[in-house]
Amino acid sequence: MLKATILLGTLKPEGGEAFSNTKVLSEILCDALAEGGVESEILRLTEYRIPPGTRSDMGVGDEWPAILAKLVRSDIIILATPIWWGGHSSLIQRVLERLDELNDEIVQTGKSEFLNKVGGMVITGAEDGAQNVIATLANFMVWNGLTLPPACSLSYLGGQKSKTAEGFKKELLELPYIVGMATTMAHNLAFMARLLKDHPLPVQEKNSQALTENVSVGENPSA
Repeated sequence: MLKATILLGTLKPEGGEAFSNTKVLSEILCDALAEGGVESEILRLTEYRIPPGTRSDMGVGDEWPAILAKLVRSDIIILATPIWWGGHSSLIQRVLERLDELNDEIVQTGKSEFLNKVGGMVITGAEDGAQNVIATLANFMVWNGLTLPPACSLSYLGGQKSKTAEGFKKELLELPYIVGMATTMAHNLAFMARLLKDHPLPVQEKNSQALTENVSVGENPSA
C-alpha cells in the first residue's frame, strides 16, 4: 500500500475553540486517497517541537528528525496550509527551512532523499493568494526532487457557515468542484507514485563543483 504524509500547517492548536479548515480539507483528500489504496497520515505541526534552523537535526528536544524520517518513508508528501497575508503559514515556512540541509546535499551530490516521491498541496483561505502559494511550494518541491503530477493541488478560498468541523466537511462535500478536485488529485498522486515505484528515475551522479557553478544565487535557497 502506498503511504502519504500530510504536513498540516494550521496555526490553530488541536482542541482549541476554532477548528482547522485546512485539516478538514486535508481529510477529504485522505478519504479520496483511501479509495485508491493509499494510506494517509496527517501530522499537525502545532503538536510538535520544531525549533528554527536549517539543519535536519537541531539537537536535544527537536522533533523534526522523526517527522523527516516519516517523509523519507512516504511515497506521497503533501504540504497543507492556510493563506496568511497572501502567503503560506509560518509553520510551512519552518518546514522549508528545516529541509535546507537536504537541499545542500542535492547541490553537493546531485542526490535527493525525495527522488521518486510525489508531491502535492492543500490550501485554504478567505483571500486571494492561492496561485502565489502554489507557485512557491511547487518550486520548492520540484527543486528538492519531488515529482508533481497534473492537478496536484486542492484549494478552497470560500467562506463557511458551519461552526463545527463535521458541519464544514459536509458543506465541502456538497460542492461538486471540491469533490472533483479531490478525486482527480488523489487519482493522479497515486498513479504517479505507482509509476515511479515501478519505473524509478535513476540517481544522477553529478560533479558537485560543476553543479554548484551552474546554480545561480537566486535558484539556491542555501546561498
